[in-house]
Amino acid sequence: MSRKVTVLGAGLVGSLLSIFLAKRGYKVEAFEGRPDLRKSDISAGRSINLALSHRGIKALNALGLNEEVKERCIPMPGRMIHDLEGSLDFHPYGKEGQFINSVSRGGLNELLLDEAEKAGVTIHFNHKCNDVNYRTTEAHFHSPEGEKAVSSDFIFGADGAFSALRNSFMRGERFNYEQHYITAGYKELHIPPTENGEFAIDPNALHIWPRGKFMLIALPNLDKSFTVTLFLPFEGETSFESLPNDEAVLAFFNKEFADAVPLMPELLHDFNNNPTSGLVTVRCYPWTRGNCTLIGDAAHAIVPFYGQGMNAGFEDCHVLDQLLGEHGELSTELLKKYQELRKPDAEAIADLALYNFIEMRDKVADPKFILQKKIEKRLNELFPEQWLPLYPMVTFSDLRYSEALEIGRKQQQIMNKVMEYPGIEVAWENLDFESIVNQL
Repeated sequence: MSRKVTVLGAGLVGSLLSIFLAKRGYKVEAFEGRPDLRKSDISAGRSINLALSHRGIKALNALGLNEEVKERCIPMPGRMIHDLEGSLDFHPYGKEGQFINSVSRGGLNELLLDEAEKAGVTIHFNHKCNDVNYRTTEAHFHSPEGEKAVSSDFIFGADGAFSALRNSFMRGERFNYEQHYITAGYKELHIPPTENGEFAIDPNALHIWPRGKFMLIALPNLDKSFTVTLFLPFEGETSFESLPNDEAVLAFFNKEFADAVPLMPELLHDFNNNPTSGLVTVRCYPWTRGNCTLIGDAAHAIVPFYGQGMNAGFEDCHVLDQLLGEHGELSTELLKKYQELRKPDAEAIADLALYNFIEMRDKVADPKFILQKKIEKRLNELFPEQWLPLYPMVTFSDLRYSEALEIGRKQQQIMNKVMEYPGIEVAWENLDFESIVNQL
């Protein structure tokens, strides 16, 4: 097969997609606006590690990358909650042996770039896409050599939340587009290893300092540091706007995250030098025009609070590859099947991610919420086929996101009634769990 495919973007999803397509026999060229991250540091204080879970691992395993990826991961079987006094409370994500993985964005991207080149993909760095003519499948780039036009049989826009391909769709007719920024932004900070070169806190957990309208989280890195992220409103009484100087920043951290402050010797440097960034949800449709298609964040950027952005993009690639296995080759009809299959799941995970922000920053410290999780865990232990809590459904199962969301809504309606039982705090172990499950 000599049909030519252009992939816009050589980030995580673009690289993975390129490998899948190259292994199917397509001639693939990927174009990335940034320099080659294997030769230059381009993290710039943004998202240097991510949570890799079942859906993303499944896609990587389909390419035989199991062991290479595993070496880059640190397992996190649960959340470690830090209260105002510095007390710790560990909440498992699922059953024994279930965990998500902290993985370096750059390290994983480097692996995928290497694998893409091994598979025969040609990658052009420093090629910024200015425009796409989706009617003629021609992409226009600004490159170090000047302006360049590239024609191909198919174009995939894996170029992120501000996709050039999506922008070209928006200039056509009957294209629906919505973007929504939440009121909070984020800033990345850093916990270095101890003087002895060890982790400063437990590496096998995602650490959360939940404080109602804002929170701090920390994920471990292979070099025994932690990437710390502050999620805080842009404006308001307690916000980035309310922290105009070093004195205000230190007072805020010492009040809200006192146990974390001694672990961050470069707190002020990081706070003053790392960017404050927004968090956007993108919804659009159709994803496909002719032989041009959006994939990953370009089609469905989501906020990071379910740890599913990368996993959802990787699942896009895996689903597309499965369709190729069933139908034989790329075509306009196959691309339409892909978008029809994935659109409901993209909508579902976008909603789930927005809800999980509220859960992480607020509810994980609420005794009633913690009790509900205990009851749901007992239901799952007694009736594992009938009751699976929402988080494990999304994170550890093969259920479609849309199916998980629908089941989760039904279960939550039942739990709302259960949590209203008189004396539930002391009587929960004596509930008629079978009758609860029978309400499904």
